Amino acid sequence: MIQLKPDDRPDGQDSPRAVTVAVIGAGMAGLIAARELHCRGIDVIVLESAARPGGRVMAETTALGSRVDLGGQWIGHGHRRFETLAAELGATVFAMRTPERPRIVDGDKTVANSRIAGAVLLACEVVARLGAPRTWKTQSVRSWLRRVPGRRGRRLLEVLVSVSTTADLDRYSVHAFLEMIRYQGGLTAMLSTKGGAQESLVVEGAGTLIERLAAALHDRVVLNSAVTALHRDETGVTIHSSSGTYRATKVIVTVPPPMAAGIEHHPALPAARTRLQDNTYMGSVYKAIAVYDRPFWRDRTHAELMVLTDPGMAVFDTSPPGGPGHLCILIAGPEARELDSLAADARRATVLGPLATHLGSEILAPRSWHEKSWHQDRHVGGGYSALPSIGHDEGYFPASAERMGNIHWAGTETACEHAGYIEGAIESGERAAQEVIEILCDDGLSNSAGGTEP
Repeated sequence: MIQLKPDDRPDGQDSPRAVTVAVIGAGMAGLIAARELHCRGIDVIVLESAARPGGRVMAETTALGSRVDLGGQWIGHGHRRFETLAAELGATVFAMRTPERPRIVDGDKTVANSRIAGAVLLACEVVARLGAPRTWKTQSVRSWLRRVPGRRGRRLLEVLVSVSTTADLDRYSVHAFLEMIRYQGGLTAMLSTKGGAQESLVVEGAGTLIERLAAALHDRVVLNSAVTALHRDETGVTIHSSSGTYRATKVIVTVPPPMAAGIEHHPALPAARTRLQDNTYMGSVYKAIAVYDRPFWRDRTHAELMVLTDPGMAVFDTSPPGGPGHLCILIAGPEARELDSLAADARRATVLGPLATHLGSEILAPRSWHEKSWHQDRHVGGGYSALPSIGHDEGYFPASAERMGNIHWAGTETACEHAGYIEGAIESGERAAQEVIEILCDDGLSNSAGGTEP
């Protein structure tokens, strides 16, 4: 990988660097696309604005030597591309240790499953399958939940929707939520561990797969290279970035639509693409991993919890086989942003404090603590994915990936299956690469170095 510093960027170069394909974004989608192209002998470069590859995937090494994912991590049921990639890159997949259902806790109390919340979720499932009325596009989830009787049932639904989507519930329509349920194959697929979207994990971390993909591309990944403008014509695209100017026959944009809005286009983008970028936003999510010598809570209970106190959170036991103990915590929406004003020690106490009654006081003293507020990452903008703004048609899964001349689109939001997950990112990268390969082969340009300067 090339990691440029501000004082060694070739902004003043006389002519653009020529490549056949430029990929914008070194997340999973971008690296998969680049790998596919590179394996076909096509000259490719990946331009990444951050100082690391990975986008919404990121792993760290703990004080005990284990690896934890602070970004996307789960291999869901049927995520065959992710499983295959892990095997190809020499990683080990293990099944989550999970109870039949999570415990719901409110303060120091464990509460029974809410019949009202269950009835509402069942109704959501039925309406999603039948098709939600378009008039619900202007009704927010927040206003809808206010009509649910019972504080605990209402709060449980609020935490479930928030953590599963990372949306601001006053900016997220009931229609969008029901359409997501339909797209993902139902609430069980979205919310469950066993048989659902949180079924398995990678011992080495999903972020390790990113590191291995980037390493295999060598100096074709250019970090600290924010793309600022794309000038396209009939023969290719001129790319202006903080690392210099490039000329490519084809460009694949893999960053999510709201973040892609920061790239200038000449000529201007079609109105439909502009609306997609303007009428979507990135979700807010805080993720923490607490690490212990072993998963001690297993001696007396399980650690899969839905916490209803403020901040509401979902807690998972993500410990690898044989240990150490990994406790994963997700907080989303405005409650995730409220943590930003706290000092690090206060934030950790706020997150772990409500768990001590249910998992043991040892929970308050992890050997290693890892956290990330994704909405504060200026290169990513948030997570898990781009969301449709209330009242707008754009941003529903799958987002449009219609080719625009020599510009192609990828990213997990565009996946036909499992959009919003790592699996969707892999699918989109493979699809975009194949589009480019087919066109280059038809044009006899698969081994060329790129177009000419306009």
